[in-house]
Amino acid sequence: MRLFLHTYPIFWVFIVMLYCCNNSKQIRPAPDPGNSGAFHDSNKQTIPVGGNAWMDNGGILSETGLADWSDPQTVCTIYMRITKPGMLKISLLLHPQAGKTNLKVSLFNNSKTVAVEGNTQKEFFAGEWQVTEPGYIPISVQGISRFGKSFGVLSAIVVSGGAVSPELSFVRSNEGDYFYWGRRGPSVHLNYNTRKLDNIEWFYSEVTVPKGNDVMGSYFMANGFNGGYFGMQVNSDKERRILFSVWSPFETDDPGNIPQEDKIVLLKKGENVNTGEFGNEGSGGQSYLVYPWKAGNTYRFLLHGKPEAQNATVYTAYFYAPEDQNWRLIASFKRPKTNTYLTDLYSFLENFIPETGNIQRMALYGNQWVADANGRWTELTQITFTGDETARKNFRKDYAGGVDNGRFYLKNCGFFNAFTPLDQEFTRPAGKVQPVVDLGGLR
Repeated sequence: MRLFLHTYPIFWVFIVMLYCCNNSKQIRPAPDPGNSGAFHDSNKQTIPVGGNAWMDNGGILSETGLADWSDPQTVCTIYMRITKPGMLKISLLLHPQAGKTNLKVSLFNNSKTVAVEGNTQKEFFAGEWQVTEPGYIPISVQGISRFGKSFGVLSAIVVSGGAVSPELSFVRSNEGDYFYWGRRGPSVHLNYNTRKLDNIEWFYSEVTVPKGNDVMGSYFMANGFNGGYFGMQVNSDKERRILFSVWSPFETDDPGNIPQEDKIVLLKKGENVNTGEFGNEGSGGQSYLVYPWKAGNTYRFLLHGKPEAQNATVYTAYFYAPEDQNWRLIASFKRPKTNTYLTDLYSFLENFIPETGNIQRMALYGNQWVADANGRWTELTQITFTGDETARKNFRKDYAGGVDNGRFYLKNCGFFNAFTPLDQEFTRPAGKVQPVVDLGGLR
């Protein structure tokens, strides 16, 4: 080997240069643990694990971070979004719990090993990575070896460097329970333009979930209105629902607190439909049909809203599945202290299971129509795209909406990079395919 090196020096220079180029993201080895203060830049920011991480293969994630972490197969992935390329310096805020531990920190399939030990929480510097493009950065932490009972308690990731700016996107604190809301991901909405329309009594729309986007925890809400919402959900790996709910005019998250005169009254329900009350996000009357809807199929939703005597409005929901070829009643509710036709029409996409907030999902919303009290139909072709507070606070930027091949669409979660700025207006081409529904027969 020595003779070979002596005989072919130019060849080995080339090999060394090639190795360095292929490992250009590894700027330097991680320094000794416990000295992070000497290596971070002044612009460092702390990313709490409890609101920004997802687990693979075990581990317990809580508001305080990752604990009960003893399996080397467990991977904790923390997400943040940068707005500019540059050097990214990373350290771990971790309590080793009196053990000696080797951890692996990975970005872009580029890993560094960090040795940690001690009996107090402190930062352990992991190293530097060169980030070449703005967008979401997944930072994965995995245990390699340990001499104690666990790999420690990981509370946060600390970052600094040229890639870090004040616009860095992540859930910054748990104030307002945002570790929960942030891990659920941003909700996004289509707000339909009905400004020139009066006495809207019927609202019709169609929803298609592309194959592979029927992620557990998704609510593809089709027909929303000032007072309630109507759409379809993925509730578990075995159950799906068609859900219709109406809020009480009495504002509370506990349905038990609603006065009798403010309660939503069930007038009728369809076959096999479950009814009751709901809470936590406002309160009111709820109905749902367990139905095995399928990704790739287009489902139709029809909502009726009509003011009645004695200051009340009746809302009735109907669902049409191509598998059944008929309209079926979901439920009809009377909302007291309300006297109005349908207003503030919208659709939305949300995830209600935090553990699936790292998985992308989308839906196509098409052929929206409304009919007035005289049965005259008008097509809705204009929307304003909006998002919830998780989006507006810059905690999550993985959301999008607009027009896709003649239909509106919504997309969220999964930490994709091409987000759509909020509050934009979009117009889809008019399809001019008026709903064929015997409205009189449905009443």
